[in-house]
Amino acid sequence: MTERIVVGISGASGAVIGVRLLAALRRLGTHETHLIVSASGAVTAAQELGLTRGDIDRLADVVHNVRDVGASVASGSFLTAGMVIAPCSMKTLASVANGFADNLLTRSADVMLKERRRLVLVARETPLNLAHLRNMTLATEMGAIVMPPVPAFYAHPKTIDDVVDHTVGRILDLFGIEHREIARRWSGLADEFASRDEGAEQ
Repeated sequence: MTERIVVGISGASGAVIGVRLLAALRRLGTHETHLIVSASGAVTAAQELGLTRGDIDRLADVVHNVRDVGASVASGSFLTAGMVIAPCSMKTLASVANGFADNLLTRSADVMLKERRRLVLVARETPLNLAHLRNMTLATEMGAIVMPPVPAFYAHPKTIDDVVDHTVGRILDLFGIEHREIARRWSGLADEFASRDEGAEQ
């Protein structure tokens, strides 16, 4: 049976991360994707990317209504490899950290925690207040991985796409999924300076 992975998109800025993750998983074909998009997540994707809800839905294998708390992914008996919420708003983070499973997105995350499955929260906010930090601590203590989409400048990104692809690649890494999203991985300063010297000589 093909492994399943749940992808949530909430209303924080950075909808492109969730969309690009779905596209990567579809291209790789390693997992069956189950998508949950919050109402504000759909609005943000439309504003930032010009995408309709249908455009996003077509990237997933199975689409769930965020209000359908009776969906398959609401039960721990529905086996999955885990879940990613990308981007994860501070409201969604607070709900997950405090067990406030009031919709399918947060209920599914709650399932991951109780079943001890991988839960990656791509928390998108800056600067952070104390409530944000405490909620990140609570979520981490329960087993979630809080992964803010911080640019990896050592990779020398040239475009926003480079930054997004690297973030998506790091998410896939956390699930042990082989990919080519990270064009250039860090191999140490010695290799870094050697490659620069080679470029200068040419």
